Amino acid sequence: MIRFSVFVGWLLCRMLPAGAATIDTVQIFSEAMQRDIPAIVITPDNYQEEGKQRFPVVYLLHGYSDDYSGWISKAPGVDQLTDRHQLILVCPDGGYDSWYLDSPVEDSSRYETHVAQEVVTYVDEHYRTVAQPSGRAITGLSMGGHGALFLAIRHLDTFGAAGSMSGGVDLTYNINNWNIKGKLGPYEQNPLRWDSLSVVNMVPSLSAGQLALIIDCGVDDFFFRINQNLHEILLEEQIPHDYIERPGAHNWPYWTDAVAYQVLFFRKFFDGNLTTP
Repeated sequence: MIRFSVFVGWLLCRMLPAGAATIDTVQIFSEAMQRDIPAIVITPDNYQEEGKQRFPVVYLLHGYSDDYSGWISKAPGVDQLTDRHQLILVCPDGGYDSWYLDSPVEDSSRYETHVAQEVVTYVDEHYRTVAQPSGRAITGLSMGGHGALFLAIRHLDTFGAAGSMSGGVDLTYNINNWNIKGKLGPYEQNPLRWDSLSVVNMVPSLSAGQLALIIDCGVDDFFFRINQNLHEILLEEQIPHDYIERPGAHNWPYWTDAVAYQVLFFRKFFDGNLTTP
């Protein structure tokens, strides 16, 4: 019996994960929107140990109609990526349909300022982060895929790497859906605004080496063609990037798989194994 018990104990230790990430739900006051906005911060198991180790941060943005809890509640195992890659994951709230823009028509929707400035500042002040572009990456799904690339391109002094999963990278893809017109005004009256804030049209402002980029989209996704177009524009502009297209649709099984590839890419960036800005 003693030998059996010892064996069972050894087997359980082998089966259980070596560490367990800590998941914090925090309230971040937004000066831009004059209210508290929640976010999730996930730290690796050894973050709690005594020491001065600092950790790079990956910001994960949710999609249209979702919120800050989407990644942790709908992508099983995403919290384990912190232990596996020794980094911090942050899931900000981007509102129901903000597209991570500072809306020129809705004063209460200032999510570019909130995520790129207020959330980053809060995380750097309250956690042991690598507080520089070489220690920050941002990615997201769908609306958040556009948001991640949009914020990274506009805030090169904040983010050193960016990604997109099934990103709505061209706001003009469907001008009557996802309430983009509620944030930018009707397309017919504001075509230049819509075009200038679409990621596909922002690529020419980039120079090679300013951002480490990874783009991922399933071939059955309704955003597949605009992601292919983004890839082609990046090639034309000679902007280095990783591009992945594989079987999959616009759904959580695809994103749960994709995020593991993206975080591995960012870990290589943090380690200096990719082109850095």
